[in-house]
Amino acid sequence: MYNSRRKPMEDVPMELTAVWSCSNDDCKGWMRDNFVFSEVPVCPQCQSSMIKDERMLAAVMNTSPNQNKK
Repeated sequence: MYNSRRKPMEDVPMELTAVWSCSNDDCKGWMRDNFVFSEVPVCPQCQSSMIKDERMLAAVMNTSPNQNKK
């Protein structure tokens, strides 16, 4: 029998995270600020402009050596 060893969701620390949200009301696109590739990104789904926002998300660290240094 299969037993999952994943941690329950309540064990994941949540934090207020800076994100970019799509300005198009019909699109639900967004991305974390520390994972963008440009200073002012465009939505990868609809190519609309994006605006700065904040969301409560699970804590994730970007360990990429190519991460932009701001």
